[in-house]
Amino acid sequence: MTRRIAAVVALLGSLLLSGCGADLGPDQNGHKVASEQIDKHWLVINYWAEWCGPCRTEIPELNALSTQLKDKQVTVFGVNFDGLQGEDLKSAIKALGIGFTVLAQDPADHYDLPHSEALPVTYIIDDKGKVREQLLGEQTAAGVSKKLAELRGEG
Repeated sequence: MTRRIAAVVALLGSLLLSGCGADLGPDQNGHKVASEQIDKHWLVINYWAEWCGPCRTEIPELNALSTQLKDKQVTVFGVNFDGLQGEDLKSAIKALGIGFTVLAQDPADHYDLPHSEALPVTYIIDDKGKVREQLLGEQTAAGVSKKLAELRGEG
C-alpha cells in the first residue's frame, strides 16, 4: 500500500512539474510564450539578423512554413542573433517582414542548442524538447517540411 501511494505521489509530482519552467519568455510584443502553447509541438527555431543577406531571403520561406504547419503541431519561432529588444526588435521584424513569432529571450540554454557563429541557422526540436537537427544556411519551406516529415517518421 505504501509503495502504491508513493508511486501515485511521484506520478502526480512529475505531472505537476512537467510544465514548470518550460515557458520561453516573452515574444516580440511582450506576450508570454507559455509552455501550454508549445507542449507536444515540434519547434522550428530560426536565428536571424538584419545584416544577414541569406536571412532576408529565407524569411518569406519561414513565413510560408509557419502558415503551412500551424495545424500540424509544429511552431516556427525566430530569435534575433544580435539580441535586439523592445522597439529595436519590432523595427527589425517589420523591416524583414517576419510573420511568425519572434522570441525576445534566446532559448539556447532551455534546449541546450549548440552554438553557431554562422547565420542563418535553424534548429528542429521534437515534441519532447530534444534537438533533432541543426540546419546551417538558407532554408526553404519545402526543405524544412521534408526534414520534419523524415524526423517525425511521416512518409
